Amino acid sequence: METHGADAEAGGPSGARADGSADASPEARLKALGIELPVAPKPAANYVTATQSGRLVFLAGQGPLAGGQVVYRGKVGVDLTEEEGYAAARLTILNSLAILREHAGSLDRVTRIMKLLAWVNCAEGFQRQHLVLNGASDLLVQVFGERGRHARSAVSAHDLPFGIAVEIEMVAEVDFER
Repeated sequence: METHGADAEAGGPSGARADGSADASPEARLKALGIELPVAPKPAANYVTATQSGRLVFLAGQGPLAGGQVVYRGKVGVDLTEEEGYAAARLTILNSLAILREHAGSLDRVTRIMKLLAWVNCAEGFQRQHLVLNGASDLLVQVFGERGRHARSAVSAHDLPFGIAVEIEMVAEVDFER
């Protein structure tokens, strides 16, 4: 169950606040939102899922998969609705968070989500990629509060690997001494 509106601002039943206050960690917020991260996806080709330079962690592009299977396949605006695209972006960022947790040891070590670069497999003329990608951005703010607000690019793609609807790369700052 997700917490919205007044419950989120007041802290909800677990005391985890959606406004980014220090009284709730990202791991506690996930639990309060009723979200269990999936198993971190493995690379689909010759690359690694995460690299690091100093405190910055760069995540490879991920898609809307569950259990290794594509959940949202096709073009937004033809095969999928904008709402389904939003859900695809949300699922995609859950996969990214699973990789980030695996790399960092805990999402509580994440000090900032820095940047998302995202592609939306969409119909010609579709111009609402930015709203589709809110599926990822909204969840990051729910989980990390203000630390989840990030720079972002939302780009149209005429096709993506495996026919996925969305692909997202993420850059996060991590304090490995936490």
